[in-house]
Amino acid sequence: MTMLRFEHVSKRYPDAGEALSDVNFHLDKGEMAFLTGRSGAGKSTLLKLIAMMEQCTRGTVMLDGQNISRISDRRIPYLRRHLGLIFQDYKLLNDRTVFDNVALPLVVCGINHQEISRRVRAALDKVSLLGKERKYPLALSGGEQQRVGIARAIVNKPKLILADEPTGNLDPDLSAEVMHMFEEFKQVGVTVLVATHDIELIHRLGHRELRLDKGHLVAS
Repeated sequence: MTMLRFEHVSKRYPDAGEALSDVNFHLDKGEMAFLTGRSGAGKSTLLKLIAMMEQCTRGTVMLDGQNISRISDRRIPYLRRHLGLIFQDYKLLNDRTVFDNVALPLVVCGINHQEISRRVRAALDKVSLLGKERKYPLALSGGEQQRVGIARAIVNKPKLILADEPTGNLDPDLSAEVMHMFEEFKQVGVTVLVATHDIELIHRLGHRELRLDKGHLVAS
């Protein structure tokens, strides 16, 4: 079954012109793929359309059978609960503990305290950080901070994980470790889309590559 589908999607910015031009592709449920291309190719724009941070100018974006191209602002928070977002610069709250950072999506959803505790501990265990929930982000290494970001992304049991250059600040060993985690999520049915410049890592893992060039999808 299809988790994500782009049908003739274009995105034009008034001052910068067309960032995406007639993009067509789909990702099946439980599929892992890499989104590649040079800086300015349109990778971040494409991810923003999926995360509902932007709306396309033309075309249709389907997420798990729902058209998110023209959704109302009121529905966006509900649909985002099914997404896990991971960033290169972690985007952690440095004045909050690891536990509080991971718990944030659940607090926003109004989950009860007992369930939050259970899910946060399970997510931290998944990324091998159980026992560090009382620490603050700045007390952790870069690799550990990225794993906190991954735990936060998966704590709400998302159907789709979007990762924007998640290994950009990590050494090769840590990069491979993060990608292994993504492959484990794929194996349990989560769809994973990773934007990356790491061509060597892409070729080694052998997953499908969606390559953008000046807004055009040139390989899928």
